[in-house]
Amino acid sequence: MAANMKAVKLRIRSVQNTMQITKAMELVASSKLRKAKERADACWPYFTELHQTLEDIANGNTDFTSVYTKASASNKYCYVLIAGDRGMAGGYNANLIKCLEADSQGKDITVLPVGKKALEYAKRKGIPCITEQFAEIARVTVADCFEMARILCREFAGKQVGHVELCYTHFISMLSQQPGVFPVLPLNDLESSKDREPVRNLILYEPSAEEVFDAIVPEYLAGLIYGGVCESVASELAARRTAMDAATKNAGEMIEQLNLYYNRARQASITQEITEIVAGAEGV
Repeated sequence: MAANMKAVKLRIRSVQNTMQITKAMELVASSKLRKAKERADACWPYFTELHQTLEDIANGNTDFTSVYTKASASNKYCYVLIAGDRGMAGGYNANLIKCLEADSQGKDITVLPVGKKALEYAKRKGIPCITEQFAEIARVTVADCFEMARILCREFAGKQVGHVELCYTHFISMLSQQPGVFPVLPLNDLESSKDREPVRNLILYEPSAEEVFDAIVPEYLAGLIYGGVCESVASELAARRTAMDAATKNAGEMIEQLNLYYNRARQASITQEITEIVAGAEGV
């Protein structure tokens, strides 16, 4: 009985130590989440304005053509896969991978991994990577997003890939994050915008509308990637906060159950000792 009680006591201390770790991780995620959410909200107007500019150029020039609005001869899909650097975030990374696998089923794909978990997945599955230099999402900067955009535009213009997709996790609320795939290239929606009502005040672009358009596309793509990174970071922090909160509560419940079991065992041990003492006294 004594050995059993000692094991329970050690188990309680172990769970208490785990509870301290999960609580600390929850507090760290909570402190970082607010800033990450503000950054995600601030970056969306940037590429929204660029997207409107691209639409204006395409809609205001009837003879407009661009390599970025034409369907490529290549059937290869390139996914910009934005995952986390660490686990302990519930189903955050697993749900993103499931979303990618569902969308890429039956397709010839390559990936541009952002985040350690994205790179680990690509290597585990044997999926070719365009580059591995952005494998740590915590270190990704705006300049890195522009570099990614230049790489993707070069691959698309050179017909190495025919489609570019952004796979990331959309931050909905503190308790809800939705993984999804966003088509980036080709910009077929802009090409179809020529069927809409043309803009009244046409702007003259120098040296040409096509060259201005082609120069803006990498900027637009960089804005999309940066927005995806910001939303993914906020989603990961929210998922980790929720997971660590649940783990802390579970640890608390486990400690209560172990304490109850320990107290019952201790009471049973005391009762047995009293019984033995009484029995010995009666025997004397």
